[in-house]
Amino acid sequence: MLSAFQRALAARTIPLVFALAFPCLAVPAAAEEIHVKIDNFVFVPDTVTIKPGDTVTWENVDDIPHSLVSKTPGAFRSHPLDTNDTFSFVFATAGAFDYFCGLHPHMQGKVIVAP
Repeated sequence: MLSAFQRALAARTIPLVFALAFPCLAVPAAAEEIHVKIDNFVFVPDTVTIKPGDTVTWENVDDIPHSLVSKTPGAFRSHPLDTNDTFSFVFATAGAFDYFCGLHPHMQGKVIVAP
């Protein structure tokens, strides 16, 4: 039977040894969260490039409501966001996703998901 120390040491050592022995099987980087502000009737930044599995979170810092609507049917759509409200979406697949504000269609942005 292993002691608590031996189990903890094994938990840290085995993944390291595996990664060194099989570098071609490296663990992918952790998913990230990217933030986009909605302010003064624009998305800032208006275009972001992310990896599959990353999350984009939009925050409305404007003093009027805005919403997000993907031009890709069924991809994502938010409810109207009041000041300081947020909406998050995880992008699982590669591609380009154009979107606009459902209340102010002249406001446009893009999420590029590249492997």
